[in-house]
Amino acid sequence: MRVVVVEDNLSLQKGIAYRLRDEGFGVDLIADGSSADDFLRQESADIIVLDINLPGRSGLELLADLRARGDPRPVILLTARAETADRVRGLDSGADDYLVKPFEMDELVARIRALARRRLREPRRSLTLGTLTIELSPPRVVGPDGPLDIPRRELSMLIALAEAGGMPVSKEQLLDRAYGVGSATDERVVEVYVSRLRKRLAGHAVQIRVQRGIGYTLIERSR
Repeated sequence: MRVVVVEDNLSLQKGIAYRLRDEGFGVDLIADGSSADDFLRQESADIIVLDINLPGRSGLELLADLRARGDPRPVILLTARAETADRVRGLDSGADDYLVKPFEMDELVARIRALARRRLREPRRSLTLGTLTIELSPPRVVGPDGPLDIPRRELSMLIALAEAGGMPVSKEQLLDRAYGVGSATDERVVEVYVSRLRKRLAGHAVQIRVQRGIGYTLIERSR
């Protein structure tokens, strides 16, 4: 489970990171709103811990942008005691929970675990990357101008890459998704399909990268 902590109080930031890592979470730390916006557009994460008052861009602005582009990742807002109106705005804008500073680390960990359990129970119906929405059931890809015409096997590979959340997917795994487990199809066909997908995805702020000997990764590019 990977948690992104966006907090400009470096002492609090380090305290949160130490406790979460001790609990077995992967943690990314960001101290300003502008850097957080760039990171969240390109990197995968399971839960976001987001301070409201940030340099660069506020937490509420970041939250509004996340939800506007269809990003469903759970968000816990960190707020000062006097920010009642901001807490209400945050929840109305799509925050999943909030904590008032100062708070106990035990409570933060408990709330993160609760959101993680909820996320595991809720099947994902779509994924958003760049300007695309990848719908899982029934499978299709929708861009700003409507659905993209992507053949079935290419679409299967694209969904496998999207579901990997930024992790590499091997040629064998992509073949299994497109042709079924144990297929005798030559792995070189993956290179053909990936080349076609790259052309179809051009202009949608999404890129397929190759890691030689490892596999392919689908990432979101800054627009």
